[in-house]
Amino acid sequence: MHERLANLLGAASLAVTDLVLAGATRTAGVSASGAAALVVLADAPGLGVTELGRRVGLTQSAAARMLDGLEAAGLARRHRTEGRAVHVRLTPAGEDTVGEMLAARGAPLTEVLDALDDTERAALTDLLAKLLTRLYATIGDADTMCRLCDRHRCVEGAVCPVGQAERDATGSA
Repeated sequence: MHERLANLLGAASLAVTDLVLAGATRTAGVSASGAAALVVLADAPGLGVTELGRRVGLTQSAAARMLDGLEAAGLARRHRTEGRAVHVRLTPAGEDTVGEMLAARGAPLTEVLDALDDTERAALTDLLAKLLTRLYATIGDADTMCRLCDRHRCVEGAVCPVGQAERDATGSA
């Protein structure tokens, strides 16, 4: 019944993913998981290696290897705390890179959206919010879903649909 629509959504999703990842990885000079890790750390500095890996879809050992590369590039730094805990923070160069990366990620998306008029963009905004709420019900993890989001843009004059879905699911305010 929705086969054509599902196929169009799939093709559009892949094309958008390709644009987002190409802009982010090219600008940062890192892998897709490295780019996601930089964005995650910008929003949640001081995460542990295991939690950072979970948010970007890597095992603890793969996250540690990815962090080796980010440290070698001067973008992130590990800080050992009490016991064996290790927390990760961006360096100033990492913070600058995140800003550049989010701009590079957003530019092709803005260009694509220019094909729509104001009314169509408003309708698409509402539809995407509804789809993201449904996707949250399936995925159940806002941190994972929003790992490459420019979180500040999502809440300008609005409520993030993924964050709201998570609050609704967990009963938090």
